[in-house]
Amino acid sequence: MGGPKSKPIKIVSIVGARPQFIKAMMVSRAVKHHNRQKSRPRLTEILVHTGQHYDYEMSQIFFDKMKIPAPHYQLGVGSGTHGEMTGRMLPRIEEVVLKERPDWVIIYGDTNSTLAGAIVAAKLRIPVSHVEAGLRSYNRRMPEEINRVLTDRISNILFCPTETAVKNLAKEGICDGVYEVGDVMYDAFITYNKIAAQKSKILQDLVLCPHCYYLATVHRQENTDDPERLLSIFSAFEELAREDRPFVIPIHPRTRRALKRRAIKLKKNSHVRLILPLSYLDMMALELQTAMIFTDSGGMQKEAFFARVPCITLRDETEWVETVEAGWNFLAGADKKSILLAFAKANKPRPPAPSGQFGGGEASRLILDALIAATPL
Repeated sequence: MGGPKSKPIKIVSIVGARPQFIKAMMVSRAVKHHNRQKSRPRLTEILVHTGQHYDYEMSQIFFDKMKIPAPHYQLGVGSGTHGEMTGRMLPRIEEVVLKERPDWVIIYGDTNSTLAGAIVAAKLRIPVSHVEAGLRSYNRRMPEEINRVLTDRISNILFCPTETAVKNLAKEGICDGVYEVGDVMYDAFITYNKIAAQKSKILQDLVLCPHCYYLATVHRQENTDDPERLLSIFSAFEELAREDRPFVIPIHPRTRRALKRRAIKLKKNSHVRLILPLSYLDMMALELQTAMIFTDSGGMQKEAFFARVPCITLRDETEWVETVEAGWNFLAGADKKSILLAFAKANKPRPPAPSGQFGGGEASRLILDALIAATPL
């Protein structure tokens, strides 16, 4: 006969931008694994896509290539200023949360979708859990920094990827409900890196030899909205690119628009190649085989470190200080001379990369364990 069945725990996961799809994917996998084990209580996850990223190459390609079930709700927010986007998200997320009445709302990272989801849940008195809490660049000019700080302030459970993130929260007086679980993106990396190496044909498609190209991404507003910074970055790329060592740049829609708006054109016969954004597996395959990564993306800084590839960060600061301290990530900002100097440093021998700083690949399971333990049954 068995004992009485416990009530299922309902989770609403809110995503809107490409990096969040990766993080939510790993938690969704952990939910399915938990339920397959017939563990109690059973978990129900409702996935909500705000539509902050809406281009096929930035959104749907991820679901198609990774064969992830479609979101239960697609809110279709689209583009706009930060205020417009966040404002449109609030009533649409609120409608979903009121309908579903979950035990938890999970938000990821530092986007407008993150902040909007946290605000709605907090005002409806639904417990908020923030995955990737405690990150700080200490640069309030970054919209992402504002989103992080505000989200952490109203979250009930804060899942930190590193010890540094825990310390950052403690400095702000946030100690209750804080868990160091490791990084869900590291979970994804160790799950998919071999699959990417085996299944992706992107090197053949782009006619690239392993370790004979540089991989770059540029998308942060501090770079795309400043013509001097944007011109300086691409000028550095063109100086470093060679016929036998081209730059490959999956171009973000915002960056493509900025290049066109600023009339920044690549030289004729340039060895800088702009391509469409790629699927997760294709991007990982390029990261694994590149000679060096240049990026203003926080996620790519980590993935470079996971892949043991030197990284030049096109920002003046980083949330992922561990990668810099380990000698595998070099802060260059957007100044051409600084980028060239960082490139010279990155080409020198590096110390062995330490292990364990981003957890042991079980962050997703630890997140679910903590949510289950904190849910009244």
